[in-house]
Amino acid sequence: MSHQQTEARINELTVALNDHNHRYYILDNPSVSDAAYDSLLRELQELEATHPELARPDSPTQRVGSLPSSGFEPLTHSTPMLSLENAMNAQELIDFDTRVRKDLELDQIEYVIEPKLDGLGVELIYVDGLFTAGSTRGDGFTGENITQNLKTLKALPLRLRDHNRPVPSYLEVRGEVFMSHKDFKALNQRQLDAEKTAFANPRNAAAGSLRQLDSRITATRNLQINIYAAGRIDAFKVPTHIEFIQALRDWGFPVNDHFQLCCGIDEVIEFHNKLEVERESLSYDIDGTVTKINDLALQDQLGIRSRSPRWAIAGKFKARQEITRILSIEPSVGRTGAITPVANLESVQLGGVMVARATLHNQDEIDRKDVRIGDTVVVQRAGDVIPEVVKSILDQRPENTQPYLIPEKCPVCQGHVIRLEGEAKHYCQNISCPAQIKGRIEHFVARRCMDIDGFGTKLVAQLVDESLIHSIADIYSLTTDQLAKLDRMAEKSAENIMEAIRTSRSVDLWRLVHGLGIRNVGEHLSKVLAKKYGSLARLAETAADDLEATHEVGPIVARGLVEFFRDTANQELIQQLRDHGLDPQHDISAATEGKLAGLSFVFTGRLEHFNRDSARETVESLGGSTAATISKKVDYLVAGPGAGSKLEKASKMGVKVLTESEFLELAKL
Repeated sequence: MSHQQTEARINELTVALNDHNHRYYILDNPSVSDAAYDSLLRELQELEATHPELARPDSPTQRVGSLPSSGFEPLTHSTPMLSLENAMNAQELIDFDTRVRKDLELDQIEYVIEPKLDGLGVELIYVDGLFTAGSTRGDGFTGENITQNLKTLKALPLRLRDHNRPVPSYLEVRGEVFMSHKDFKALNQRQLDAEKTAFANPRNAAAGSLRQLDSRITATRNLQINIYAAGRIDAFKVPTHIEFIQALRDWGFPVNDHFQLCCGIDEVIEFHNKLEVERESLSYDIDGTVTKINDLALQDQLGIRSRSPRWAIAGKFKARQEITRILSIEPSVGRTGAITPVANLESVQLGGVMVARATLHNQDEIDRKDVRIGDTVVVQRAGDVIPEVVKSILDQRPENTQPYLIPEKCPVCQGHVIRLEGEAKHYCQNISCPAQIKGRIEHFVARRCMDIDGFGTKLVAQLVDESLIHSIADIYSLTTDQLAKLDRMAEKSAENIMEAIRTSRSVDLWRLVHGLGIRNVGEHLSKVLAKKYGSLARLAETAADDLEATHEVGPIVARGLVEFFRDTANQELIQQLRDHGLDPQHDISAATEGKLAGLSFVFTGRLEHFNRDSARETVESLGGSTAATISKKVDYLVAGPGAGSKLEKASKMGVKVLTESEFLELAKL
């Protein structure tokens, strides 16, 4: 064949084989025999070996894997891959529905419910229809680049189909990689035959397979994938999630068929219960359902929290249970000083995982369940994840057992343990408690906080155990010589860490607020507070009422902030940080001098130019503030079509009502 004929044949084979893959793995309707497919693939491999310059980027030969890599590079998501709020029972699904109907001021909402696959979340990126990159979920903001491993998944399209629908020039989709029960069983048999350790469950097997540095190994694991959500998509819009699912199918993505459109929450609960019964007959693991508002405009109107969307919820199935015995109970001290009683168990296989410890939550739960050392108990994995004790089997209780009480002294430092009014947890009050110090420092130096590179868990443990640091402020007193003398610490590594410490003195204010580890103040809320108050000193002086007027700060968070900054030891710690040159500022002059300075707004109904989040950001960028509900503190209600109870309440309270056009005129936008 001539060069031109060879190129034409390679193109013909690539298109044909990709079409056969789509028919086999997506449509479950193969049009050629396995032998015929193998013959075509072999011909393509031979042609590409002779003319590698003619191989196409969407060639199915890429699915066999490539040479091992040295590691995975980070890949940042253009929009966060959010977690979901969990509903553990039907009432919590009803509460979710009640909340979103109230926020949207609607009597009934149309939902889409689908299985919650038990696998590994991934993101796929397509440019001009070609698969160009893929990553794990990671921390929701940045994942690991596993592009080569994802290419080995036979159901994943390397080039999108545009037969029924145009393909966007840039497209991000999210999905779940998982392993079927059949393939999991076969993999474990191969592991045992090779005298290797078997995997605990299909999820672990899928995750381990997808993170192999040698993608040729991944290619042998027969991983599956379902796509269910969008990231960023350019120049593409559909009105509903159901239509987005159809778009995914048109483009050639594998989509789970067990989904249903529901009119109201009662139909959601009915389908959830039906799927829970059917889960054992499926060929793969699911651990619940996911319910989403079908109308994408309503999703946009509700927006997101810091880590989860307001328009979706995960309905968890009832946990799998087993029976075992409590050998002992020990109190565990967390980063914030919270003391959690943990039961040490006779090991038991539970949902595919060997369990030897289970949480008892708090003293109230221990008292309510009357759990004692020596008891035979029912254990389950809450949400199929966290082992917990459900109840004691009283007729099997040994004689002379005693009720368990959380000790009055911290098991780590012997400091005083208290339980605040309204709190379920006991807390160690000693801020120098080693259990807290290590956890607080690990949180402080983490990438999403102060981002001090090289300051890992092992280094923190060494520094605390060697009494070189006793608080987060002590980090800034360290010397290169002290670090270099530690085990397995070279001079160059010590110098790099010291440089990272020096660099952290100039971080954004929100990172310091987040790094302090204030209860209920995560990354998103830290950014909100930094943007409004501009400095740690101003935030520390703010009263609870003013904090509560801040968007997304409720009374519990406000009280926690006030108590944190009121504590003498915390004040001393913050002053020590200032003495080390750590006092970042955020410029709030633009906001305080903006066109809407001092004004408070509530938004309701459908808006043409904004969703709720962008409206809030616009107001705050112009010096104003927003609230979720009507009160005497609110100056304006901006009402779009469909405004309901908030409009009536505003009229009764004398709050001025604006149309969206009037708001735009007021803000001079």
